Amino acid sequence: MPSHHTLAPPTRRPRRFSWTDPSTRALACQAAAIAAVALVAWFLVSNTLHNLASRNISTGFGFLGREAGFAIGESTIAYTPADSYARAIGVGALNTLRVALIGIVAATLLGTLIGIARLSGNWLIAKLSALYVELVRNVPLLLQLLLWYALITENMPGPRQAHHPLPGVFLSNRGLKVPTLEGSSVDWMLGGAALALVLALLLAHWGEKRREASGLEFPAGRVAAALLLGLPLAGWLLGGASLSLNLPELRGFSFEGGATLSPELAALLAGLVFYTTAFIAEIVRSGIQAVGSGQWEAARSLGLRRSRILRLVVLPQAVRVMVPPVTSQYLNLVKNSSLAVAIGYPDLVSVVNTTLNQTGQAIEGILIIMGAYLTVSLSISCFMNAYNKRMSLVER
Repeated sequence: MPSHHTLAPPTRRPRRFSWTDPSTRALACQAAAIAAVALVAWFLVSNTLHNLASRNISTGFGFLGREAGFAIGESTIAYTPADSYARAIGVGALNTLRVALIGIVAATLLGTLIGIARLSGNWLIAKLSALYVELVRNVPLLLQLLLWYALITENMPGPRQAHHPLPGVFLSNRGLKVPTLEGSSVDWMLGGAALALVLALLLAHWGEKRREASGLEFPAGRVAAALLLGLPLAGWLLGGASLSLNLPELRGFSFEGGATLSPELAALLAGLVFYTTAFIAEIVRSGIQAVGSGQWEAARSLGLRRSRILRLVVLPQAVRVMVPPVTSQYLNLVKNSSLAVAIGYPDLVSVVNTTLNQTGQAIEGILIIMGAYLTVSLSISCFMNAYNKRMSLVER
């Protein structure tokens, strides 16, 4: 009768901590590095607290609940000088986020167009695009912001002599005044527009998957246009069909009513967008050129037009190359927005500077700025890394 032998699991030899063992040396070096960092951090914190105490300077974030006592020129939420420092800092953070969001979207669209234009077969378009990129990239951003601010404020007339290109639109050194919508249907219409945008993106994604699986085209553009027109109209009806136009009017030496795009915000957006666009354009150009010429030739052999080749064949492959460097440019745009203090736009840095000048809480103010920018930058990085992972090729 055959005997069955079972293999006993190998016995683990007890680990010996010896300096000749590479893993032991690695653990010792890591422990020493952690201890050194902790020692330096303890020294800096204790020395800072001792110096503050010796100068009778209070520490902590209790000042955030006190009354701010200063006005802010622009705010996306209601704010008065009687509000707390925390709300004032929140206003500055929202102003920074507004600039970052608008700047990222505008720089991406404009950078993509100029990057494609650099590869145009038209000599004039290609050279003008190259001239723009080389000129803007090699001029410091701060100088460009000051130039835009000077152009907007010094070359524009006063409110009484404001340019009036369209009914209800006024352009002066106080900014751009435009009409606004009022009424109970406005919120419903905005909700319908947001829902239409989400549905259009989902349907475009579904249409792309359907095209890859069956080769059938989905009219995503026409469907998106129908949604963007139909859902806000439905929101207008659900809201009671109450809608009116608030036109700005000149009263005294200023305008009342409507919405205002201030010179500071306009100059900041122009400087950030045109500066970042130059870098994104180069990334788009290099990403398109990274796609092999065989892809163009294979698509032409199928009878596709150049525009469809670029949209359906080349750009989807180039995006995989472009996403990491474009992410860096998004982060640069967010951090460069801190230069807004040079032209008087009340961003996060400007508001916190005013706060720490009044309260003397310099360290806490700097920590707030660092934490805010770190949070925004890490959020953008996480989103773009997830998108990059989703777009990457999966090996089989």
